[in-house]
Amino acid sequence: MPRLLVLVLTTIFLMTGTAAADPAMADPPPLPPGTPLPSDSVAPDLDYQVKTRCVQSAPGTETLLQMPWGQTRLRVDELHRFVEHPGAGQTVVVIDTGVHPHDFLGDRLSGGGDLVVPADNGLADCDGHGTLVAGIIAASPPEGSRIGFRGIAPEARIISIRQTSKHYEGTPAPTPDDPRPQARPAGTVPTLARAIMRAANLAQHGVLTMSVNRCRSAAEGPILAEERQVQAALRFAVEDRDVVVVASAGNTGEGGCPAQNPDSDPDPSRPSRIVIPAWFDDHVLSVAAIDRDGNPASFSVAGPWVGVGAPGTEVTSLDPGNSTTLANRLYDKEGRPTQIQGTSFAAPYVAGTAALVRQRFPTLTARQVMHRIKATAVHPATATGRDDRVGSGMINPMAALTAMIPEEHGIPADRPTTITATLPPPAHRDRTPAVVALIGAAGGGVALLVTLFVVHTVRRTRRPG
Repeated sequence: MPRLLVLVLTTIFLMTGTAAADPAMADPPPLPPGTPLPSDSVAPDLDYQVKTRCVQSAPGTETLLQMPWGQTRLRVDELHRFVEHPGAGQTVVVIDTGVHPHDFLGDRLSGGGDLVVPADNGLADCDGHGTLVAGIIAASPPEGSRIGFRGIAPEARIISIRQTSKHYEGTPAPTPDDPRPQARPAGTVPTLARAIMRAANLAQHGVLTMSVNRCRSAAEGPILAEERQVQAALRFAVEDRDVVVVASAGNTGEGGCPAQNPDSDPDPSRPSRIVIPAWFDDHVLSVAAIDRDGNPASFSVAGPWVGVGAPGTEVTSLDPGNSTTLANRLYDKEGRPTQIQGTSFAAPYVAGTAALVRQRFPTLTARQVMHRIKATAVHPATATGRDDRVGSGMINPMAALTAMIPEEHGIPADRPTTITATLPPPAHRDRTPAVVALIGAAGGGVALLVTLFVVHTVRRTRRPG
């Protein structure tokens, strides 16, 4: 009876969606041999129509001259002294909501496909999200401008692929299981897999960054069929096309991530939710957000797949509603200004750094570039030098461009070694000198006593003359 009760309670527990975190979900199952690759077609999966007014620039703008704190912390001005024409010759593909043409990107921006509105070819951004991402990577204000903001790799080429949009909706065809389907926003896991394939073919030996996430409960299973498509596309990008892949770690409260772990099991190494594509850390360098004080941002999703951290709060970047200005605020539904923040804007800092590393060290493979960025990060004060909130720590682009990494020169990494402290055995002591000295001393003492005795006896037996 107790065993039956336990089974019933466990079933109810799983059905309520509050199953205990599964430690096996920390790592995705390996990709089976022969897994087919998804197509690199960028044809939309549905007929999407705009349902919400696109983002616009607010009236009464002011000129933003100060460099944002994130770029000051990363020493962007000094960084560019180590790379002549920073980003030149490098390609960064941005899979996002599209990138609006902007004067600070100029002719370095091109379209790579559009899974929402094919005619736009990735060069329209109704959401404003992708334009902000692209600006952090490669914005270059005019020569002589007093504007402090600039991209990490301001001469890099940007290729935009629009894969998602909250402003566009499409309605799937009816099915026997769902005869009256509801309209949904653009962007699914299968379309993400196809966008990754297109990006890999467009940017061989380049960089791919994705600030798009799908968060799901670990209770749904070890891996879903559509997630296998993303996994296969990522492996193709890294291993077959030598592309550095960067992805945001995800934000709580967005994309199906109300929180990472329940209070009953707060250990992020046993995640209750996983984030696609960041989960596939064998092929992805995922990025958490760090705030001005150097702490993990409160909204940044933790997990054992997090690779590094980067600035993700109080962001300044290109204005998606005006091709000549910058933006550092968004407006909520009530018309109140809010800061631009999120892991979405931490990822492009890492993508821009990767472009500079590829430029300075052109013989490094994609995996070596990702390793260099992690190895030179400012590690958290833990026994292993990483944790599940910020991975290997805040990126250090200066160190990434200047440090000597032993593994790149065939020097094996340091390993802990057990050293046994052994003392030499005690030396054999020759006691002969001591014995001789003792015997001599004893003999001398005996002779002295005999002499004294004789003298004393003679004195006692002598008679007066």
